[in-house]
Amino acid sequence: MNKRCVITGLGAITPLGNDVEQYWQGLKNGVCGIDYIKKFDTTDFKVKIAGEVKDFDPELYVPKKETKRNDMYSIYGIAAATQAYTMSGLAEAEVDAQRFGVIVGSGIGGLWTIEEQITK
Repeated sequence: MNKRCVITGLGAITPLGNDVEQYWQGLKNGVCGIDYIKKFDTTDFKVKIAGEVKDFDPELYVPKKETKRNDMYSIYGIAAATQAYTMSGLAEAEVDAQRFGVIVGSGIGGLWTIEEQITK
């Protein structure tokens, strides 16, 4: 069976940047996205460093109330998919939803939701 796969666009929300160009420049320039954790208090944790996404505005991609309903990793995925779709130049009428897909790489998704549920 011979199947085709065509990459029509890319998107990236990463510790090196919040779009493909920033991410690529960071990679080329040897920028390290690992730093001390700033999004929460790490006093009670052994781990103090992580690759956190910085300077991300979720409201560029989803309505404000959706930012309260969804874990940030979901919004990162929506943002990267939106960037990829925009880069593709495809119009909605040209996209067959049955032949369209998104690949997401995530170390751990839903961490904020997990933590919230544990504390309840």
